[in-house]
Amino acid sequence: MKKILLFFVLLATITNAQQSANVDLSNPNATIYTHIYYLQNDTYQPQKAAQTIYGLEGDEAIKKAIKLKRILDGKGLYIDFSKIPNNPNFNDSIGYSKLFKYVPFPQRMPKIYVEKIDKNWYYSSETVAAIDILYSDVYPWYVEKLQSVVPDYGHKKIFGCEVWQITALLLLVILTILVYWLVKKITYKVLERIQYYITKTTITNIEVKTVLRKLAHPISLLISLKFIGAIFPSLQFSLEVNKWVFLGINIAETVFWIFILLKLVKVIMQIYKEVTEKTDNKLDDQLVPILNNLLTGIVVIFGFFKMLQLFGVDTTTILAGATIGGLAFALASQDTVKNFIGTVAIFLDKPFHIGDWISAGEVTGTVEEVGFRSTRIRAADTTVFQIPNSKLSEMVINNSGVRSFRRYNTTLGIRYDTPPELIEAFVKGVREIIKVHPEIREDAFVVEFTGFGDSALQIMMNVFFKSLAWNDEQASKHKLHLTIVRLAAALGVDFAFPSSTVMIEQFPDKSSLAPKYNTNQDNFEKAIQQIVDNFSKENPPKNS
Repeated sequence: MKKILLFFVLLATITNAQQSANVDLSNPNATIYTHIYYLQNDTYQPQKAAQTIYGLEGDEAIKKAIKLKRILDGKGLYIDFSKIPNNPNFNDSIGYSKLFKYVPFPQRMPKIYVEKIDKNWYYSSETVAAIDILYSDVYPWYVEKLQSVVPDYGHKKIFGCEVWQITALLLLVILTILVYWLVKKITYKVLERIQYYITKTTITNIEVKTVLRKLAHPISLLISLKFIGAIFPSLQFSLEVNKWVFLGINIAETVFWIFILLKLVKVIMQIYKEVTEKTDNKLDDQLVPILNNLLTGIVVIFGFFKMLQLFGVDTTTILAGATIGGLAFALASQDTVKNFIGTVAIFLDKPFHIGDWISAGEVTGTVEEVGFRSTRIRAADTTVFQIPNSKLSEMVINNSGVRSFRRYNTTLGIRYDTPPELIEAFVKGVREIIKVHPEIREDAFVVEFTGFGDSALQIMMNVFFKSLAWNDEQASKHKLHLTIVRLAAALGVDFAFPSSTVMIEQFPDKSSLAPKYNTNQDNFEKAIQQIVDNFSKENPPKNS
């Protein structure tokens, strides 16, 4: 009897030693490999796979290990052991809460991970606690009920798939089409409500309506894909099938997200464009294409990196390389960076608007466009100047476009032999003309006899035109100048020009060449009144 007992003790010891020898929990790779390897059909030993579950033993640990394997299979999470670390002291440097921890699928299954406890690696307590919840999400309650009611012929295989799986797949396709149609209708209505809530106006722009419809389309497809992703694991296809199906779903979701965000950018920019068109500031109109290009670039870049992640590319390495390369690129393109900063400064300070007449350094002209790198200014002779925004932001800018009025200062030169009475009458007449001019401020002008020039008596005329437009200013000058010339002709005033006069005191039988002036005050008043009345009739006030 003692020999028999000794035999069983030795047998158990040997069996336990062999089992322990086959189970490797020394590093993340070994632990995950042990779990997956001993749940394969040809190497099925669930009691060994259960040793990777921390804190549980026996049947409970086996159930958890099997469920965990089914969760990974149902989600199509294929484990590439070549990417799992073999280091027993692997340190997760990404920033997780524990030092010795490895997460195989940080994006799709962050709750499933292994960690080092004492000297071995196990599936963590958090993972074990979350297995039942994750299993219920992947395989809802109705899966077991459907399995129990499937008849025997439903388990017959066609092209490697059971009949009930093919039937359920067809039903899933039909349900997905119905979900898509219903969600598309609802999504468009929701987008309309959101647009009304933001702008407080109903949609009247056909382009905005079209963009909203195009935006509702990928959103509906995205929700339909989520529906397929939630139901498809219940069909219990193999890991290989699930792997490719979920890869396709994830790629499609990424593409749709990119499309949605691009359309969303277009909708926002269209709404912003309508808002800017209602403002007097034209600089914010120029901001629309710049913001559109910037946001579009951000969406495309993030979508590109997301797509790389789906194909197993380590984007952290790419970002690190891009950072180093970006630093070198930035050093080589300092002017571009400075121009971008200058562009931001211009849009923040708003020293001018589109259409303003400005002087910046040696360049004078109308601002036509503020670009991402430079500003385009068109001079009076239609020449186009491209000024880098980095330099323009540092220049002293004289913005004529923000003046309240356009100032005009000139000097009227009349002959030296003009009598004082006639000078006074001429100055008075010019003042009266300015007072009735509809395009000149009548409360801020100066007309005075200010000095003696080389060839003329100088009368300064300083006025302010109401219109800021250059063309309107020139037309107003034309009317003013023409009326002053008529006034001078009516009074007998001659304008001077550079000349030299030889005076001969005695010249037989010859009369003097000096003009004779009429200094009758009544004639002055009549002439001035007639000129002013004629001008008033030809140029009535604009508010009359």
